[in-house]
Amino acid sequence: MRLPAFQSRQGKQLGTTGSLTAMLKSRLYATTLVLVGTLATWIIIAGPGVERVSAAQAKPSRLTTVLDEMDAASTKFQSAQADLRQEIFTKVMQDTETKTGQIYFERKNGATQMGMKLLPPDAKPGTPPAQLVEFKDGKLRVFDTGTNQVDQFVVSSKNQSVAESLMTLGFGGSGTALAKAFTITDEGNEQMSDGSKSPVAVEKLDLVSKDQGIRNTYSHITIWVDPVRDVSPKQTLFDASTGDTKTMIYTNIRLNQKVDEAPFAIVCKGKCTTVNH
Repeated sequence: MRLPAFQSRQGKQLGTTGSLTAMLKSRLYATTLVLVGTLATWIIIAGPGVERVSAAQAKPSRLTTVLDEMDAASTKFQSAQADLRQEIFTKVMQDTETKTGQIYFERKNGATQMGMKLLPPDAKPGTPPAQLVEFKDGKLRVFDTGTNQVDQFVVSSKNQSVAESLMTLGFGGSGTALAKAFTITDEGNEQMSDGSKSPVAVEKLDLVSKDQGIRNTYSHITIWVDPVRDVSPKQTLFDASTGDTKTMIYTNIRLNQKVDEAPFAIVCKGKCTTVNH
């Protein structure tokens, strides 16, 4: 998932793992997750009775505590807003491109939606966003302001939870659901600044997806999660084929505050093109 900006032209509905993987490979942010996240990363909502599975090398007692804390915090999660810095490292060029912006996650009707705006590299204050990203109601829309084009992707109900988990990874998802989707290695506790006055305690978790299609895209994903708040101040996605990485760093995280969606709204004016994938 290079989170996001998508260029896939494979089908109008993402109904299979293969087509979902194609979507993730085409400039996905999520996050993105990737979520993405991202991106996402691309929230997973799991039903009752899900068995928790962790990696053999994980620290079971500590990891169990972390996932339990995420379970408890997930029930209270309503929204999160943050400033972001995105660092994309291209291995072959030994070059890092940095962009900044803002992002929000909001739970509505049992699902989590996401909005993100990214500024151009080295943007000055007041510069309009270069890209707007919206994930809601099973649709991912990416608006490139330079080309005045909206790329729209429809996620099938079969892949809804996978897409949500990647686009909103680390924000509001339960620990039970995380363990259902990923093999987890607990790499220990760290202190991290998230823009607040005092450092916060985070757990560094390395995730390997249990979905082969996602593993073909990302060999693994590392997240630094604050399990008490169920937010992730930092995430790194590792490209399986190129060795490139994408790191999302979130600061000034505001939890469960009213979200103003207007600055993230995709408003395509003039000669605007919408491309359905």
